[in-house]
Amino acid sequence: MSKINLVVLPLALLVSGAVNAATENPFYAGARAGGVHYSDFDAKAGDLHSNPNQSLSIDKDDFAGGIFMGYNVTPWFAVETGYTWLGEVTLKNDDHHDAGKIEQQVIDLVGKFTYQATDSLDVYTKIGGAWQFSRYKDNNISDRDDSLIATAGLGAEYHFTKDLSARAEYQYYHDMEVKPADTKLNWDAHYYGVSLVYGWGAAAAVVPVVAEVVEASTVQLEPISAVMPFAFDSNELSEQDMQRLEPIAQRLVNFPESQLVVIGHTDNSGAEAYNQNLSEERALTVATYLTEHFNIDPSRVSAEGRGELDPVASNDTSEGRAQNRRVDVTTPGFEIEQAAEEAIAQ
Repeated sequence: MSKINLVVLPLALLVSGAVNAATENPFYAGARAGGVHYSDFDAKAGDLHSNPNQSLSIDKDDFAGGIFMGYNVTPWFAVETGYTWLGEVTLKNDDHHDAGKIEQQVIDLVGKFTYQATDSLDVYTKIGGAWQFSRYKDNNISDRDDSLIATAGLGAEYHFTKDLSARAEYQYYHDMEVKPADTKLNWDAHYYGVSLVYGWGAAAAVVPVVAEVVEASTVQLEPISAVMPFAFDSNELSEQDMQRLEPIAQRLVNFPESQLVVIGHTDNSGAEAYNQNLSEERALTVATYLTEHFNIDPSRVSAEGRGELDPVASNDTSEGRAQNRRVDVTTPGFEIEQAAEEAIAQ
């Protein structure tokens, strides 16, 4: 029988924290780097050259990078703003000589819509506006144009921990322009690259308290227990499982002196060593959810796995094996002083 000391549980929490990152870390910031591709370039030469009939072409790719920050309003929607350097366009005339350069910068304000594909992977789309700063310069002319343009993007984000993630993304900037010497130059910019993101600002979970005035000087709180069934060869909690844990979570939040005992079990299918490991994983899943989601100190938690050793039903039937695939969760009873606690959560 292997017992897990949850004093070191925070190390394990790093692995499973991504699923709650959006709501636990409402603020985030990051840096991105990649490339930019220019398309649909339109140049009307006007007075920009001595020969107004001369056409212009551009180098179509350059380096891009920037910084950004955002706020997760809900787990699926965030507001994000940032600054991005979108490279430098080099203009070429018909003779393939340089005809000036255009520097491009933008400040975004977008809405980010996220879909959680797995516990660690999100996919998202962004849409909004950007304030573009484009500056044209050559040996004779220097001109800057500022304007509001539309922007949209999409990407994927992988959460290494509840605080740290990485993105791969694409973002489109529509109809950037500059107007040197009565000449209008406009184009579209396509950013592509990767980002590193850090989130912060976790708040303790708020659990309602059921108030009850007690008359005695001390009150005995009875134990609260729950049995969490698990699917075959699984260590994942369902939404229904989380609801079963609500009374226990409420007790732990309301009373810092309360403790938590978590014991994982399996049926006898498969090797005994494998079942032992699976039972420990199941216990850790439940303990991790309660300590992380409700901000419970891991030192208050004891978790262990007992493998197939403590069945509650016969393993000879599928119904019995289903009953044995479980985690027993208990917060033991204890006494409290009326002066210290007048709110009892059962």
